[in-house]
Amino acid sequence: MKLRCTAAALALLVLAVPALAQHEHGAKPAATPAATSAAPAATSAAPAGGPSPAEMEAWQKSMTPGPQHEALAKLAGDWTFTNTMWMAPGQPPTESTGTMHAERTMGGRYVVEDWKGEMMGQPFEGHGTNGYNNVSKQYENTWMDNMGTGIMYSTGGCDAAGVCTYKGESWDPMSGKKATLRSVITWTDPNTFKMEMYGPAPDGKEAKMMEIVAKRKS
Repeated sequence: MKLRCTAAALALLVLAVPALAQHEHGAKPAATPAATSAAPAATSAAPAGGPSPAEMEAWQKSMTPGPQHEALAKLAGDWTFTNTMWMAPGQPPTESTGTMHAERTMGGRYVVEDWKGEMMGQPFEGHGTNGYNNVSKQYENTWMDNMGTGIMYSTGGCDAAGVCTYKGESWDPMSGKKATLRSVITWTDPNTFKMEMYGPAPDGKEAKMMEIVAKRKS
């Protein structure tokens, strides 16, 4: 039994990306269109039978972009990446390359990404939607690609040391069961990041499946 390097292995390709900017707390994000809240102003009185002023304020806060959304702005732009995959523990890895384009949408609330390249000798396309949930206090991601037919949902965050981790589940097409995947992201410099992905090995223990190094285009 080999590590799953089809849709399950690819599913976390961009899961790490939303949290990348957390490595530089307080750093000024790259220049991008200013985020707009478009949130209604809190009123002192609520319509009869409607939400209270406190409820309206909570709703406004939940929909207003904040520092985490501005931090995501540094991901907007064009990138190239090198992908290294291990089909099974101890086996020689395979390498491929590709590109990624990301841009902000909906007033800076989300970042959408399109990845293109080659995977296992086949053309690869992946699409991710990333954001920060003001209510759950977590980064969230949805992911789909042409190596499967499912949509994956994952959540993540960054620790005090600036290491960002995402976790999610993906259906393994060979076993018909769900597999838990984890990715760890580290910035090498402001224009280079590394994402390491881990999944279950044949013995049930976690093993490294993939490493992606992405560099911003000049």
